[in-house]
Amino acid sequence: METSRRTKVKELLDSTAFGSTVIVKGWVRTFRNNQFIAINDGSTINNIQAVVDFENTDETLLKRITTGAAISVTGELIESLGKGQKVEIKVKSLEILGDSDPEKFPLQPKKHSLEFLREIAHLRFRTNTFNAVFKVRHALAFAIHQFFNERGFVYMHTPIITASDAEGAGEMFRVTTLDFDNPPRTEEGKVDYKQDFFGKSTNLTVSGQLEGELAAMAFGDIYTFGPTFRAENSNTTRHLAEFWMIEPEMAFYDLNDNMQLAEDLLKYVIKHAMSTCADEIEFLKNRLLEEEKQKPQDERSELDLVSKLNFCLENNFERLTYTEAIEILKNSTPNKKKKFKYLIESWGADLQSEHERFLVEKHFKKPVILTDYPKDIKAFYMRQNDDGKTVRAMDILFPGIGEIVGGSQREERLELLEKRMQEMHIPAEELYWYLDTRRFGSAPHAGFGLGFERLVLFVTGMTNIRDVIAFPRAPKTAEF
Repeated sequence: METSRRTKVKELLDSTAFGSTVIVKGWVRTFRNNQFIAINDGSTINNIQAVVDFENTDETLLKRITTGAAISVTGELIESLGKGQKVEIKVKSLEILGDSDPEKFPLQPKKHSLEFLREIAHLRFRTNTFNAVFKVRHALAFAIHQFFNERGFVYMHTPIITASDAEGAGEMFRVTTLDFDNPPRTEEGKVDYKQDFFGKSTNLTVSGQLEGELAAMAFGDIYTFGPTFRAENSNTTRHLAEFWMIEPEMAFYDLNDNMQLAEDLLKYVIKHAMSTCADEIEFLKNRLLEEEKQKPQDERSELDLVSKLNFCLENNFERLTYTEAIEILKNSTPNKKKKFKYLIESWGADLQSEHERFLVEKHFKKPVILTDYPKDIKAFYMRQNDDGKTVRAMDILFPGIGEIVGGSQREERLELLEKRMQEMHIPAEELYWYLDTRRFGSAPHAGFGLGFERLVLFVTGMTNIRDVIAFPRAPKTAEF
């Protein structure tokens, strides 16, 4: 009896059911010598080869087998004699499901630059590179949920539209239904937000943390995983206006518990991606090696992608204070020889990516967790240390990328939190609900934020953050 169900390419490539009849549906990657069709259906980065008997196939049909066309092939699974593949399909019948005009289809089988692919981001999933990147992205997202689920955390959906500015960052996207050209005004001439949809000024969230803390004060351990928005006008390879964040928040945790959880999470998800996406990561490793060949020797990374990932799995993260890090940096060769773009002169300096990478890649040769930063360069909610100068913050630094996680023990003492909010001009009355967690049954607690795209960037070895999110949102960029 003939089967009428299609089999995915991934399954067939591992199959040994030679002689059986199979159906494959997918898109043509290449068609060589009028007989060899490489078909990909998205289930794996690898293609399956279908061999067509061109002498006994209608010529008009052959002409329609073009790159990008969707086809259905029925044939016999046979052992392949060609290099690099175990199986292929001897075509019995072939149907074109959707034509693709080679004159117009922009993805012909040649090397395309990542810049060009960003311009046609709606089609770039169909390339090997992006097949690999988004398979890894999926694996990482799945592993994050699995990690927290195994530890009894509750997954919270925090609001996307908020009336608070969690970071005190001030760079937010406004949400409104008011008429831009003619908004209602108060007697003082200001925009009258009382007439807006929510009756007040609202914006897209910059973080789910404050709401996460409310939940942690009831459930103990929670995490959020959702979109966040920053209206920073930064056109860099590591900033997006819309990105995803993982923000766990844990009651009864101190800074050490927080650091340990973050280290465990990073190792867990990287390990999961390496075991479930071995082919994809191997492909991305080779892609990166090719890309690095174009660079001058001193700009190439010392480690290939797989070694870099193992570097994070095999080392215990080095923990040190900001103060110790400043001493190391101040006395470092690149600082003394003025090789750093930003020279470290005194305590209190905000560390840049070049400093973070020096500590990880050159000095310790392992991932680094920095703690106890000056309070003036950190957010209002971080727990103050007894020295009056520093807060219980922690940042995790990775090779090639710098900061990947930022977190802290939170200030659970109401008076100190209120005082700090006054100093930083954060309106306490608007955040009364947040302060209630300190009024009623306050407890030590901690949490961190992990930028999901930074993590995907690291694990895929891509060099531009716009290449690890499907449709990047950045200044002057909101296509598709």
